Amino acid sequence: MTTKGIKDKVAIVGMGCTKFGELWDKGVQDLMVEAYVEALADAGIEPKDIQAAWQGNLYEYTAVSAIPTATTLKLDFIPVTRVENMCASGSEALRGACYAVAAGVYDICLALGVEKLKDAGYGGLPAGSGGAGVGPNATAPGMFAMMATRYFSVYGLSPEEGKRALAHISSKSHHNGTLSPKAHLKREISEDDIMRAPIIAWPLGLFDCCGVSDGSAAAIVVRADMAKNFRPDPVYVKSLQIAVSSGEEAGYTDWNYTNVESTYHAGIKAYAEAGIKNPREEVSMMETHDCFSITELVNYEDLQISPRGGAKEDIMSGFYDLDGQVPCQPDGGLKCFGHPIGASGLRMMYEMYKQLQGKADARQIKDPKVGLTHNLGGVPPRCVCSVCIVGL
Repeated sequence: MTTKGIKDKVAIVGMGCTKFGELWDKGVQDLMVEAYVEALADAGIEPKDIQAAWQGNLYEYTAVSAIPTATTLKLDFIPVTRVENMCASGSEALRGACYAVAAGVYDICLALGVEKLKDAGYGGLPAGSGGAGVGPNATAPGMFAMMATRYFSVYGLSPEEGKRALAHISSKSHHNGTLSPKAHLKREISEDDIMRAPIIAWPLGLFDCCGVSDGSAAAIVVRADMAKNFRPDPVYVKSLQIAVSSGEEAGYTDWNYTNVESTYHAGIKAYAEAGIKNPREEVSMMETHDCFSITELVNYEDLQISPRGGAKEDIMSGFYDLDGQVPCQPDGGLKCFGHPIGASGLRMMYEMYKQLQGKADARQIKDPKVGLTHNLGGVPPRCVCSVCIVGL
């Protein structure tokens, strides 16, 4: 069976995003409304124009069904669906809206992601099972720290070289975040300060790990042939792929723990759907899931931007810096912009949307044509990954 995919069938014509951070004075409803109202205004539509909606979040205290979303946003008697796919929940909401429009079921749909974490006492991903029992490293920092040490070993990096490359990643993202008005953390951090920071799980220090935030983001998607009725500069969806690990990485010894298989497979499918033959040359910019600095490093290789074992050289040459060949995390990423889990995938798309329209102000990339978002949930041996490619 031959599938045609989603390429150029759907366009994003409006987006909204709250400031991310410790938003003690706002509830989850406030955050949803703020992102939603901005997206509606950006698209130039009214609530009555929306025909269906998808809302992504991880934790049940935010919403156990779609009813609170429909109530808060006054989405009267239309299909509203709550979705959850770990940290890729926001991307899952976008996929639901995009696929419904591409299928011809609806003309105009809403995707929204939200999470209210800070006043729930939440401080990081909890320990869990990797499928073969809970071990001493079965926390998110522990699992990704093992990826870092394994990567250093396989590719012959000294501890100093490896940590310096990771420090450059985090320092780059902090710099970009200072240029993002809605970012959670807005402070320059030098590579040396990152290298000296307290260790969380060696070699990952405090500044190698993203925090969590409160926040919401939303998108209005429409049929591509309608897009310019709403605005002169819509952003078209070229591909949207999700890959979920079967768990085989944890069950066999031929996976060497230096990459994320779900990212690799999602990337291959996304490039094929978008018609991209040479990602290193054709992708203009990226927002990837940088829950830890090592995650961003292996993303470069899994997404076929850097060759296997070659990310360090690209990192230290400035290839992924804001003025580099393929800027990564132009808004600061999870590391600096923040990580309200259910909103992160749509926040990434918000940045690509603004960049493609030339509306990113001080962090604007010169003449971007293709943007990629990568959203990951889980740990290296078992995870879900979304890769979405958009362009003009």
